[in-house]
Amino acid sequence: MYPDDDAPTPAPRPWRAARLLLLGTALLLLAACASGPRKASPRESQSALANLPARAPEGNAGTANDVLFRAIALVGTPYRWGGNTPDGGFDCSGLVDYIYRNAAGLTLPHSSREMSELHGARVRSMTDLVSGDLVFFDGNSGISHVGVYVGKGRFVHAPNSGGTVRLDDIDGPYWRDHFAFGKRLLD
Repeated sequence: MYPDDDAPTPAPRPWRAARLLLLGTALLLLAACASGPRKASPRESQSALANLPARAPEGNAGTANDVLFRAIALVGTPYRWGGNTPDGGFDCSGLVDYIYRNAAGLTLPHSSREMSELHGARVRSMTDLVSGDLVFFDGNSGISHVGVYVGKGRFVHAPNSGGTVRLDDIDGPYWRDHFAFGKRLLD
């Protein structure tokens, strides 16, 4: 017997989508739990800041958390010079402006150099950074890069053409040598 071409198509069953979503979530959790802790290879150095307690700015921990969640959620977004949206991609200053505009209600300039000149406490030492601080790096002609410090020696940034937004150790070989200062906008 052949199905009637004029017969209505049965409606999709919502439980099927929910079951597939639940199954996918369970598989991801099992995969995460099944992997052991990653051991650093001899060439990798563990961040000296990784064992520091995570700290938020005084009196603004809620906003700092919003900044962190927004920043980490954007990891993997493609880099695009001049970009300032998740759909279009980000450059370093576009990423930072997007995070702060959407999580803290602050509109920042679209230049790492201009951001470095904003009013806010300057943080000279990496060990004094708190979650949500902007971190600036210098190049041949002054400030050339910016990211958002998330704590435990890590920061989120959009590093280069062809790459993606990522999480890196601030005291890794390149970043340690080019760290200029942090800027606390959330106090």
